[in-house]
Amino acid sequence: MGELMAQLTTTDMALIDNIFGMYGGYVLDFSNDRFAAFFNRDLKIDIYHDRYAIHGTSKGKHFRAFLEVAPNVDVVRTLIALWEYREAGMLDRGEAESVPNARQRLSSLLVKLGGTTLPADPNAVPPPPPPVPEPKGPSEGVLAASEQEFLAMIAMDEAPQQRGYAFERFLKRWCDIWGLDAHASFRTVGEQIDGSFQHEGSTYLVEAKWHARPVDAAMLHGFQGKLLERPDWTRGLYVSYGGFSGESFDAFTARRMIMMDGTDIYHALNRRLDLAQVIRKKVRHHSERRQPFARVTDLFPV
Repeated sequence: MGELMAQLTTTDMALIDNIFGMYGGYVLDFSNDRFAAFFNRDLKIDIYHDRYAIHGTSKGKHFRAFLEVAPNVDVVRTLIALWEYREAGMLDRGEAESVPNARQRLSSLLVKLGGTTLPADPNAVPPPPPPVPEPKGPSEGVLAASEQEFLAMIAMDEAPQQRGYAFERFLKRWCDIWGLDAHASFRTVGEQIDGSFQHEGSTYLVEAKWHARPVDAAMLHGFQGKLLERPDWTRGLYVSYGGFSGESFDAFTARRMIMMDGTDIYHALNRRLDLAQVIRKKVRHHSERRQPFARVTDLFPV
């Protein structure tokens, strides 16, 4: 069985011409004598043999004929040797590569002919390292400070009203560090709203109670009344430091409202949980189970 001949397409030949020259009659910077010597000495090929004169007598025409009739293995050896000669000359002259992606494109052609890719360019400037992605969410320092702020409120000796205001301010900052676009407390005609935030297309009103005793059903009904008087996209978060009484759940059906207690806040802060994710899981749990108060430790088991 004869050796496999190179099956070079018009595109392949054009690439070789762009890199080494051929159709203009020349090949790189070789003279006739040096061209013959290069093939004889480095490749043990007589490039001026009659079999390579089918297109004419110039260096380029002999090279073209060689590419058309020589076996793949010889074409691969020749292209690699010419590339090394060309690369060394360019380096000596301080020239930059003029053919876009020449090394990669020639490597692909060599593989097509049964050879291997060219070695990586030892003089290539390595690409810059990929940018370090910016950390998502607040920094550890911010989260630790938020946890300490909450713990400090627990130890406060101020009057209940002052501690309640501090609690509202803390909740606003907590929402803001997780990107929930919080608003501070505000008054409307006949009512006080302890704050609000945005979450996944809904506006949440906040009711914040720093009481040691659990919140009862009457207080929950009062907050739900505020929600039901507003557009359907309005929801509510009732935050009671002291939790919620068991009787309140028997006497109250929550609509568009979820709940959080002081223990929830502590575990969310201590475990560095994304507040938006806490809200998301509480909302889904209420939708699926009709339970507006689901503990953070149940929603995020360790």
